Amino acid sequence: MDLEKINEYAQIATDKVIFYVPRIFLAGLILWIGFKIVKKIVELVGKALEKTGFSETLRPFLSSIVGVLLKGTVLFVIATVLGADLTGLFAILAAAAFAVGMALQGSLGNFASGILILTLKPFKVADWIQVEDKFGRVVEIGIFSTDVLTPGNKILIIPNSMITESVVTNYSEKGMIRLELEVTMPYEESFPRVRQVLEDALKEVSKILPDPMPEIGIVDFDSHNVQLIVRPYVLPDDFWEVTFSANKAIKKAFSAHDIKVAYSEGVEIGKIGE
Repeated sequence: MDLEKINEYAQIATDKVIFYVPRIFLAGLILWIGFKIVKKIVELVGKALEKTGFSETLRPFLSSIVGVLLKGTVLFVIATVLGADLTGLFAILAAAAFAVGMALQGSLGNFASGILILTLKPFKVADWIQVEDKFGRVVEIGIFSTDVLTPGNKILIIPNSMITESVVTNYSEKGMIRLELEVTMPYEESFPRVRQVLEDALKEVSKILPDPMPEIGIVDFDSHNVQLIVRPYVLPDDFWEVTFSANKAIKKAFSAHDIKVAYSEGVEIGKIGE
């Protein structure tokens, strides 16, 4: 290799050093300062979310998203300083984001619904809620699903998108629940007498709230009985206990006052073929 080639390569190397060394130094400086600024911003975002009343579940998650986005911005700035062509990278990231979004469409829906639930707070942990036919006490509100403990001591894991797309009944919002107890009486019986019997029976159930007073009325007439509805008010946590106790007290009162109820006394037995 002659001297001219050596000088040419040396000049190229020198040019590269002159071109990249300041950029590398600047990139390192941006990385160091940028990450410190990002850390401070994330701390400020966390404090701001806490002051505005965001839940403990949502605050760290949102803070981490802010941190990832800001750090990604710092890295893109560094890549630009180093002279990297980001056109192809942006195209790859866009395609990847589209593919991931399509694959996780259901999960992203649950995620967005979780953000809404944690932000708008239609209910909180320990509230009694009903979503469609699912009833129970909320034990955990997550990003993707909400855990509900049923009166039968079963955990229901309800997707958050199902909650935001359905009518949610929050029984704990007003601090009390109105029970719906169905009772029948014969047509020949006096309704005022039966109503008094029911009122006296409900007074024997200690956990029924005295205010508002229980509602008792006629709702329908069938072929054998008059259909009554009994609506006492209870605390959410006493829902099932009072339901069982009230039904027990009503049956006992009907028996003591000889109030009849129509039902089939016997069972017809038919032949079974070969």
